[in-house]
Amino acid sequence: MDKFLSKLKEFFEKIDQQRDKLLFIFIKPYWPRHITPNQITIVRIVIAISLFILLFFYKNDNKLLIISLFCFGAFSDLLDGSVARGINKVTKIGAMLDPAADRILIVPIAVYSLFFNHKWLLLFLIILEIINALVSIWAHGKNIFITSNIFGKIKMFLQSLVFVFILVYFPKEPNIFFINIIWISTIFLAISIYLKILEIRETK
Repeated sequence: MDKFLSKLKEFFEKIDQQRDKLLFIFIKPYWPRHITPNQITIVRIVIAISLFILLFFYKNDNKLLIISLFCFGAFSDLLDGSVARGINKVTKIGAMLDPAADRILIVPIAVYSLFFNHKWLLLFLIILEIINALVSIWAHGKNIFITSNIFGKIKMFLQSLVFVFILVYFPKEPNIFFINIIWISTIFLAISIYLKILEIRETK
């Protein structure tokens, strides 16, 4: 099982490296150096908090605003890691902030769009995210530095893409295809958590 996951991880990482190379064409020569990757991540956190406030305190149903904010937040996730690697600004705080920002961005949208018709999926997703956060805290408590692995990145990509489509048609019932993709994303999240735990145990 571990051997299979290792090969799968290697395969996806090669694809991710190609994505980085493509982005580096624009990032390395043109990226404004005064804008740091951590600032991009913080912007994503601000967007996520804004979405939470708009959705649950102001009951805002302006789909264009909600989708635009979410897309901008999701796009920032595509950028911050690549920018950090492209301009050699990878930091421990950035590695910790990035997955936290992802969770803060995804969870409000998941609650908003899945709560009424897909409670079990929502519950499973939230439980996994809590476990994921606790594993990260566990690693930090042991002074072990772990970064987001490729399976976590795939999870975020799938969820970002699917939730955009779900939001477009909300409050209509999401197509079963999109729901299945979210279920698949939870498998990637579970694998990500498993590999993090292995990494922590091996670092002891």
